[in-house]
Amino acid sequence: MRRADRLFQIVQELRRHKLVTARRLADTLEVSERTIYRDIRDLAASGVPIEGEAGVGYVLQRGFDLPPLMFTEEEIEALVLGARIIESWADPALAKAAADVVAKVQAVLPESLRDQVERTPLAAPADHSAAPMSVDAAAIRAALRNRRKLHFHYRNAEGRASERAVRPLALAFYGPVWLLIAWCELRGDFRAFRLDRMHEMTVLEERFAEERGKTLHDFVIADRARQRDRSMTPCPPRIGVGS
Repeated sequence: MRRADRLFQIVQELRRHKLVTARRLADTLEVSERTIYRDIRDLAASGVPIEGEAGVGYVLQRGFDLPPLMFTEEEIEALVLGARIIESWADPALAKAAADVVAKVQAVLPESLRDQVERTPLAAPADHSAAPMSVDAAAIRAALRNRRKLHFHYRNAEGRASERAVRPLALAFYGPVWLLIAWCELRGDFRAFRLDRMHEMTVLEERFAEERGKTLHDFVIADRARQRDRSMTPCPPRIGVGS
């Protein structure tokens, strides 16, 4: 947990309970009591009205609340449009998450800005042509988070079928197509796979650790180098899509 998130959680715990001990906060946030003492001291120094002492517990003075979120009109438009694009183009689980984010932000906005969310005149219509997928994009996202390898069958643009085991590195959207950026163990190189050409996908139990030359950072470096080559030569090599 980032320190900023931990400080926010401490304030939330103090808001929920009349008296909170450092031990309870430490157990809840899975840090040491010494860390909690330091965080409480820093919160108090920044103006959060916390009363109490070590060994007794801490209380947040009544009437204190976190300041409301403030956004410019363009920031609200960016947030809403981004969420609407995700709702329109992503899988159902991610689409619901996008809608939930907007609802949560709207709930804590000042009244003067709350209506701006509903009035934002930017849309991403759902009646579009999206490439159909037979694989579970939510499962791919979970594999990305947990660094689990994927196994699937693939058919490239020429119709050639292959079977792949890959290290998933990122999902990229090139409307109307979603691409999986991965390290392909069959080719021993980076590859981009169209999700609509993948089928019979399995998330493997096998995890992978970051390995030099096979990370997303390495992919970005390699891709930039290929782009430079493309601008200098008439027929440069490039990272193939499922080749």
